[in-house]
Amino acid sequence: MRERGSRVVIIGAGLVGSTFAYALMINGIASEIILIDRNPDRLEGEVMDLNHGISFVRPTLVRSGNYEDCKDADVIVISAGANQRPGETRLDLLGRNTEIFRSIIDQIKATGTNAIILVATNPVDIMTYVTYKLSGYDASRVIGSGTVLDSARFRYLISKHCRVDPSNVHAYIIGEHGDTEVPIWSMANIVGLRFSEYCPVCGKNCGPFPKEDIVHEVKNSAYRIIKGKGATYYAIGLALVHIVESILRDEYSVLTVSSLLNGEYGLNDVCLSLPTVVARRGVIKKVPVELSAEEEAGLIHSATVLKDFQRQLKI
Repeated sequence: MRERGSRVVIIGAGLVGSTFAYALMINGIASEIILIDRNPDRLEGEVMDLNHGISFVRPTLVRSGNYEDCKDADVIVISAGANQRPGETRLDLLGRNTEIFRSIIDQIKATGTNAIILVATNPVDIMTYVTYKLSGYDASRVIGSGTVLDSARFRYLISKHCRVDPSNVHAYIIGEHGDTEVPIWSMANIVGLRFSEYCPVCGKNCGPFPKEDIVHEVKNSAYRIIKGKGATYYAIGLALVHIVESILRDEYSVLTVSSLLNGEYGLNDVCLSLPTVVARRGVIKKVPVELSAEEEAGLIHSATVLKDFQRQLKI
């Protein structure tokens, strides 16, 4: 397990990239954080601001850099790309961000790096697929943030309704990070009790569990945040730290990251989220979970939608 001497390179010092860098610096897992951005003034400002807080956290080197710094990186996080506009779906971003990624991936490849690539740019599942195809790297090395954040939102809303700590709620969102995502109610539980068992003994007497309301809020959270403040970045910054920590610490954590499917549920050649064991080598394996017929149909639909958009790519 490596906790020292770890280098994380962040490509894109916008709201997501800089917030992730801030959260990562506080976490203390990376000994070196390097930011790359095409806007030199913004890059300088972000690095200065982060460094002025170094005395309050564990010793960490934070600096600006260039693509040569990717060569010796442990993890490269790509958060560069066009911003999602109000009313625009994640999939609407596809054309603009694919062109941005062509340049980024070429420059990463030129360094000969062996780093794990973690994609945060939306639409994240397709951008993960784009990264995999353009890089030619083994699929285990290319990961998207996937539905890690969606699953966190899911757990939070369940915990809020049930008045329990979110850490005691175990529930996953799989499929696309977006409109076709699939909540796995069949596996959701609180301290091991499925809702059919938990609700009768919880004591709230609140009536039927509001599953549809919770799923609706999970799916529309990002749109509400974007409408209110222009972008989402706090929670995704923390989600990225969680993923990177699992990689650097070799934790073998089960996370709903996006990665290439190879026959799971009869699906191939598409990146989407399933419960996945993540460690120092990237994707170790997918965890085969038994889905209900409705959930499996939703997953297949999610894959179909993503593949339809993938066919429009020239990669």
